[in-house]
Order: sequence, then C-alpha cells, then structure tokens
Amino acid sequence: MLRVSALIGLAGALGLASPMARAADACDTLSARVIRDTGASLAGRAGPYAVFRAQDAARMSLDCRAPARITIASRDRESSTAYFVLIGLAARAVAGADAATAEVLALNLHQASLLADAPRRGGTARALILCETGPRGDALREDLTVCRIASRAGLSRIRSKG
Repeated sequence: MLRVSALIGLAGALGLASPMARAADACDTLSARVIRDTGASLAGRAGPYAVFRAQDAARMSLDCRAPARITIASRDRESSTAYFVLIGLAARAVAGADAATAEVLALNLHQASLLADAPRRGGTARALILCETGPRGDALREDLTVCRIASRAGLSRIRSKG
C-alpha cells in the first residue's frame, strides 16, 4: 500500500496540485491582478489574505476566499477623487467590473452614507460595493471611509461592519 506522503509526492509529480496549492495559486494570480490594475504594491500575504500599500488609501486588503473581496479604507471622511478612482480600479481587478462605473457608484454610495450616517450598498453588472463613513468602533476605527468590493458571482459576504 502507498503511504499518504507517497500519494502526495505522486500527485505532485503528475501535476495534480492539492486544493490548498490551487487556492494559493489563485490568490497569487488575483493579487498580481490587483497590483497590475491599481498600481498598489504588496505589503504582505498570509493564507487567503493579502495586504497592499496604495498611495490613495490608508488600508487595502484582499480576501481571496470565494467570492473574493477587497477592502479599501481612507482616514478622510470626505475622501479625494483619487480614492474613488482606486476603488474603480480595484473593482476591475477583483470583479471584472467597468472601472469608471464602479468609481461613480462608490462615490454615490459614499455620499449617500454621509447623508444617512449609515452604510450604503449597490452594484454594477459585475461587482457589489458597500461604502460607509465613520467614526467606527471596530478594527478599522481610525478609517473614516471604508468601501468593500466583491464579485457578483455567488453570494456576497460584504458586511456593514468589520
């Protein structure tokens, strides 16, 4: 009988990657797309999570678990136009959305959040976006504007807090 380690070695030799290896490869691919589309740089990666540095955001983190989603935060309650451009580019990278459409949607959701003092969510043909304004009481408490983007494929795990 073959041992488990021998089976894993045989699977590797035959090019049959484990589910964990395939997930890591998929996250590497998605992280590279985020870098290419947004101009951000990779700050760190652990499992299905990646953190980026971007000039127009205080925080930018990717969760590669299906459906993949990205959180982009700003310390400004009324963020610059460049922040919303970054959101559009991230929506293109993560969900394949039209960047200009996602940018305008995020700006409108942000403005609606400011007026309602509550999170607002909406979608494009390919992306779901949730924007909220602070102050916040969670781990993102220093960030006064937070937008999350997820692909419309499957159910969204975008939540109003956290």
